[in-house]
Order: sequence, then C-alpha cells, then structure tokens
Amino acid sequence: MNYTKEDLKNFKHRGISAEEVDRQLANFNKGFDYVNLSEPATVDNGIIRITPEEEEHLLENYENARQNGVLQKMVPASGSATRMFKDLFSFMDTYKGTEEEFLEFVQQKEPGTMYDFFNKLDQLPFYNRLAAAMWNDGKDIEKMSDKREYIEILKYILTDKGLNYGNTPKGLVDFHIYRDFVRTAFDEHIVEGALYCHNGKTASLHFTVSEEYTNLFKERLKKVTKVFEKMFNVKYDVTFSIQKPSTDTVSILKDGEILRDEAGQIVFRPGGHGALIYNLDELKADIIFIKNIDNVIPDRSKGDTTKYKKLLAGTLIDVQHKVFSYLGMLDKKPTEEQLEEIENFMNSIGYKETEGKTYKDQKERIKHLRNLLDRPIRVCGMVKNEGEPGGGPFWVKAKDGSSRLMIVESAQINLKDKDQKKVFDHSTHFNPVDLVCGVKNYKGKKFDLEKFIDREQGFITNKSYKGKDIKVQELPGLWNGAMANWITVFVEVPLTTFTPVKTVFDLFRFEHRNILKK
Repeated sequence: MNYTKEDLKNFKHRGISAEEVDRQLANFNKGFDYVNLSEPATVDNGIIRITPEEEEHLLENYENARQNGVLQKMVPASGSATRMFKDLFSFMDTYKGTEEEFLEFVQQKEPGTMYDFFNKLDQLPFYNRLAAAMWNDGKDIEKMSDKREYIEILKYILTDKGLNYGNTPKGLVDFHIYRDFVRTAFDEHIVEGALYCHNGKTASLHFTVSEEYTNLFKERLKKVTKVFEKMFNVKYDVTFSIQKPSTDTVSILKDGEILRDEAGQIVFRPGGHGALIYNLDELKADIIFIKNIDNVIPDRSKGDTTKYKKLLAGTLIDVQHKVFSYLGMLDKKPTEEQLEEIENFMNSIGYKETEGKTYKDQKERIKHLRNLLDRPIRVCGMVKNEGEPGGGPFWVKAKDGSSRLMIVESAQINLKDKDQKKVFDHSTHFNPVDLVCGVKNYKGKKFDLEKFIDREQGFITNKSYKGKDIKVQELPGLWNGAMANWITVFVEVPLTTFTPVKTVFDLFRFEHRNILKK
C-alpha cells in the first residue's frame, strides 16, 4: 500500500514499520485460520493432578527457587472498570423513573438485578466513600434511596461528581473491607506479592497499566506500601509499564479502506493483551507469576491461592530440571536409550509426536528434539469448568500431524464444524489465567519471547467508530498465540483460587465479603 509522508512519520513515532501495517492489512483479507482441536486436555491426558504425597517435594522446590533465584509477579492491570459497571451505565442512561418503570424495577429482585444492587448498596466496599462524597454536597444517600433518586446515586458512583468509577482502572476500585482499611484489587496483589513472590527481604511485582492511569497507580502505591511493608516485614520493588505503541493495530472500513480520522491520520487501536508478551519479554526474573488484576480474594481465604502458586512454581522447577538435563544430553553424543527416554518424556510437556515420524539420520532426530526442548516453559493452573465463558485447555493438531497443549478461546474454534464442537463440548476445565513462567534457557540466558509467537493466531471482530462500521484485529492473545510455541504444562487447581470480579455484582458474593462492614 502507498502511505503518505505523514503516515510514515506516524509509523516512525510509534515504532511500527510500514511492512507490519501491510501484514495487518493482509490479515483482514485472508483472515485467521481456526485452530484444529484434536481432543480436550483432561486429568491424566494433558492435565496433572497434584497428589498430597507430591506436595512436600514441590513446596521444597519452590522454597529453594525463592531463596536462590529471582521471583516476580506480573499483573495485566490496564483494563478500565467500564465493563464492570456496564449494567449501572445502562440503567443510568435508560431509567426515567416512571411509575411503570418502578413497578418493573421492584418486581425483579433476584441477584444481579438493579433492585438487588440498590437494596444491598450499603454492603459494597466503596459505600462509605460514596456516602461521604454525597454528604460533602449536602446529600443524604439513605434519604435519596428512599426517595427513589437512583440516577443521582449512580452519577456519584460513575462520574466525576463522586467516585468517577466509570473512568477508573479496575485495579483501583475498592474491592474488600477490612477492619481499618478498604483494599483495591491492586492492593490485594501487592499483599499476594509478600505471600509467595519474595526472597525473604523483597517482594517484586510488575503491573502493565494504561499510560493515562500510571500516576494514579503510583499514588496508590505510595499510600499502601508502608502499611504492607510493616504488616509483612518485606520491602517492595514495584514497577510499571505501558502497552507499547508499536503493538497497536490498524482497522478497516466496510470497503476495505484503512480507517482514518477527520484529520486524515490512520487510526490505531491497542492490539489486545497479546501485546503484553513484549512487556513480559523485558522482565529479567527467573520465575514469573502471571495473574489477572480482578482475580483476588480477601486475606481470610488466601490460603489456597498462596499454596497453589507455590505448587505451580515447584512444578515448573521439576520440568526445568528435566528439560535442562535432556538438553545437556543432546549436547553430547546421546545413546539410543537416551533418545527414546527423551521422546517418551515429550508427552508430559504438552507434545504428541506425528504418528510414524521418521528421520533421515541421527543428526536430524537430535536437532528435532533440541528444537522441541529449547523453549520457554509455562505451567498453567486450570480449574474445573462450571460454565465460565472463555478459554480452555486442549490438544491442538499442527499441520505436520503433531499435537500441542494450548489454551484456546472459543473464538478460535469453528463451532459450526460438528467434530470440533464435540471436542469443545467435552472440555472439562477452564483457563483462570494462573501462569508461572520460566523464560531462561538451560545456559541461563533469557529467551527472545518474540520468536515463540504464533502470528497465525489472532482475532478479527466488528466494532464501530464514530457511527461507522469497522473491522478491528487483535494480536494473538498472551496465553493463546503469543505463548503458542512454549513448552506447556497444565495443572489442576481448586476453584477457590479463581474468584474474579467481572461485574460490580460479584462484590456481593460470599468470597468477596469480609469480616465486617465499614
């Protein structure tokens, strides 16, 4: 495509090449292929279930790694809270307060309704702050509730009239009430860092945030650091990064033309969480934990979360020891017995060889095994599927006939294909985004993570831009295509480790309620 001088200047400023934009435009034309599901990953066929007898050894692994290596926790935290408050926005925009609307409102009393929301309003962790903001303006929240002034209350929650949660990152929304403190999701991750991501002195955490909210996170960090350092007797090393502009993507109009704004500038959009592979690539730790910002729980219930983080890390150490040992064998002249041992091992690290595969000579065989083993490693917690939407663990068939373990989103599957839908429907587990990563090779050198992205995996969706229908694309997801060519191990973790707050109504659930109300 021919680009203007202004376009090229814009590309340079973003750190993106014209060739990359061409590649993105080509993706719109050819689309992304569906993955080819071979079978669901299940316990004993791709998912490990840790036995009580194994726990001591794995926890010992973790302890050794904690004392001798560098641990870090990475939290994708750039998402805004808009989706969390979607139902509140909808009600605020549509409810007019007519008698008919009110009658409809009071008849729907089940959990997750707006009646339920206002009925339990004083149970929310941000209620006291909300009431104080309204009181400062001479308004009594209880009296306003009695007078059915629901829209005004919502304005104080969602707009800059009060808490401004409609323009706040989800990480900085109040989630949990404690005796003398109300913690945000961000605070809870800081606490978790002191429980399993420290070397005895320092807890290291990294948050990916939106540029516009970086200062808000830093302000919050200043406010809570001293409290938690005293509470857990650790120092914190907390860093932030933003999604790189070089990972943004272009969009197209119905006619296939590239989307431009009123000034004629090409419109770029964030490339989705797959862009965070470049942020992860800059971290130097030996072991990196990854967990979503909204998956937190109060202290009273953190036991399983902490324990299984350590067990996942212990499993990673076991896998690394094996992989590194085999790579050392391949450096020398391995015997036939050793080669067979390595080939038998591959199944336990998420790889099933093409049936009847042959080699022209021993060198080719060794090269093939080396290629399979010399990769970054991820151990991923999986919970039993109880109807949660989103990705799950599957064996995916490659073009050469081999199969790999992958985390696959439903959008990547051709559900119109009966055989593929059958495999999808027999899935037993769900991806809660609970990863422990080893990003260094057997010689201690860090991998270039960009080399292990499957660029054929991505998403194209329909959106709108100022009233125009557009097509947008996202990069391969962080735990999908961006890590598709990693060594992958799945471990079953209990449901108690998966307690996300997707909507404001989740804050009413028992697992997010704490000892007392403020």
